[in-house]
Amino acid sequence: MTDGINIPRAIADAEGVPDELDAGLTGPYVFPDPRRRRVSGFIYVVGAGLTAWAGAIAGGGYFVITAVLLALAAWHFASAWELRIEQEQALAAAAAAVPFVVGHASAAVTFVGLRARPQWQVIVYSPEDPPARRALVQVDGISGSTLGDAYVEDVPEI
Repeated sequence: MTDGINIPRAIADAEGVPDELDAGLTGPYVFPDPRRRRVSGFIYVVGAGLTAWAGAIAGGGYFVITAVLLALAAWHFASAWELRIEQEQALAAAAAAVPFVVGHASAAVTFVGLRARPQWQVIVYSPEDPPARRALVQVDGISGSTLGDAYVEDVPEI
């Protein structure tokens, strides 16, 4: 049994819960590519075109609404980075950046800055049970380079 929220399969299927939200799912996981933001950008462009057309037909301005929609479209296009570094590559880069042998590790994608550049936040642990050391390593999601020095600490005994 997996800890956390468990939804019976029949209810999950009836409600259309995506498989990637299944806590019991095992195997490789592919993070959705941020380039999907371009779809939203195109929708905003179409909305801006329709708003401008409606403003021309109705004789009203609608210029502010059109400008806002175009600005949102521009942001979506500007933030549609290609996530070139997969989770396994980020884990390997993090393992190379710490001064100890890595046992367990976990990675999550975050987005930094106005253009929402993807970054992997990787936590690595030494192989002892329980781990004696842990580290946080930031890996660029585009280039794969480590960002700054790894934050390394000894795990306090309980």
